[in-house]
Amino acid sequence: MARIPRCALPDGSFHAGTRGVAQMPIYRDNEDRLVFLRLLAVATARFDWTCHAFCLMSNHYHLVLDATRQNLSDGLQVLNGFYAQGFNGKYKRWGHLFGDRFWSRSLQEEDLERTCLYVLANPVRAGLCERITDWPWSACRYDLG
Repeated sequence: MARIPRCALPDGSFHAGTRGVAQMPIYRDNEDRLVFLRLLAVATARFDWTCHAFCLMSNHYHLVLDATRQNLSDGLQVLNGFYAQGFNGKYKRWGHLFGDRFWSRSLQEEDLERTCLYVLANPVRAGLCERITDWPWSACRYDLG
């Protein structure tokens, strides 16, 4: 099935993310995750996002955001680009870190809570922890207000 052109997406709430190339890890240690979270905070402020939920897994991440479609696209390009440049520099590697462009799905208001719970439960479904509050790399550990 063809992708919906980004210009056809409405402004509003989105579930977005991306994956490592060939599903390789995009974080090698906790320092990498902290760098990503700092960049996420910068992107959230710079691109006027409201971040409802996030979850960092080993080879991908999920975000649930409110944004204009243009700010969503611009912000994720900046977030992914700066993170990949820093990662490649730290590990003296080159080439793509992410396997494809980021993906995004527009959410209806009634889908927002369910999608946040889905994102936060990702590490539980993967068998990495027993409760969503156990995972240190999700919005459960942070005040997003």
